[in-house]
Amino acid sequence: MGLEGVIMSKKECIAMLLAGGQGSRLGALTKEIAKPAVSFGGKYRIIDFALSNCANSGIETVGVLTQYQPYVLHSYLGSGAAWNLNESDGGVSILPPFATQTGGAWYAGTADAVTQNLGFIEQNNPEYVLILSGDQLYSMDYQKMLDAHKRHGADLTIAVMPVAWEEASRFGIITQDENERITKFTEKPKKPDSNLASMGIYIFNKDLLVTSLREDAINQTSEHDFGGDIIPKLLEDGKKLYTYEYRGFWRDVGTISSYHETSMDLLGEHPAFDLFNTNNPMMSNASTRPPAYIGPQGSIDDCLVGNGCNIYGSVRHSIISTDSFVGERAIVEDSVLLPGAVVKAGAHVVRAILGEHAVVEEDVVLGSVDQTRDTAVIGNDVVVGKGEGIR
Repeated sequence: MGLEGVIMSKKECIAMLLAGGQGSRLGALTKEIAKPAVSFGGKYRIIDFALSNCANSGIETVGVLTQYQPYVLHSYLGSGAAWNLNESDGGVSILPPFATQTGGAWYAGTADAVTQNLGFIEQNNPEYVLILSGDQLYSMDYQKMLDAHKRHGADLTIAVMPVAWEEASRFGIITQDENERITKFTEKPKKPDSNLASMGIYIFNKDLLVTSLREDAINQTSEHDFGGDIIPKLLEDGKKLYTYEYRGFWRDVGTISSYHETSMDLLGEHPAFDLFNTNNPMMSNASTRPPAYIGPQGSIDDCLVGNGCNIYGSVRHSIISTDSFVGERAIVEDSVLLPGAVVKAGAHVVRAILGEHAVVEEDVVLGSVDQTRDTAVIGNDVVVGKGEGIR
């Protein structure tokens, strides 16, 4: 019997994790890998945060929808065991675009990505479907959101949070009544009349989701996007849409500046985002490496240092990822070194991001020492030699 004929035991809720984004605004960091696969926080990749949230919330079945440069991401996800998502009746399923008897194409939008995988949803037969983005950093208990969804008797619940007014035009903006029912939704308005922003996290009643996506798929004027098409249509049809307000740390690291700033948010005695929270632990599939080594003249101050690192110079207020190297007399400040990055003896790196296995040669000055310029970015495997320093 083919998979199309298999109906699994009914689950309360499964997750569909959108992880196919290119992340073009991250420039060199996403030249060869998808944005959710970009390293972050010393030992993690961005997708770890959504997967950890699923595991911590008791969501055991996760479909990961991949597309752009998926090889690293596919290899990293494996069976899902690293996030305790390898249960026999759940686990992580990788869902790239695929060909059918009627043809095949890349996902045309966020809604189309889920539409192309309705078979996965129906095989798992859930009551509710959680739609997530794989390129955001936050810690959320999705069970609390699901409880609110059921309490309201909602057709769709959208996670929201207030944002700065000057940032509101970057988001789907929501107006709600006193009972948290959504009365208006506008995707990226030029002149927002609210600063309550959609986080791109949705809980749908499964039957409504399936019906809505099938109707949208045959609409030739649709761009097949949740924010631009599905949600406005549901409001127009009088469906019961509610908000779930989230008040914790949440970042979309879609630009170099936001990636750097969010990395710095992990540091300090009371960091804005606490990676050491044992109540909602962040898990990863990082390889097993020996402990970091700090040499006789090495020093670190206010840093996260991954396993396998060798530090012989001075590192301050920085993220030093797995297997990185800082040579004697080298100085690294306010920077992020991705896995395997090398800063050789006497080099000075400040306010910079070094890609995986990037090399800064001896005595090179890289970055804005006076911090008056944008963050310097060196791509994966790039070597910066003498005379090539970037200020």
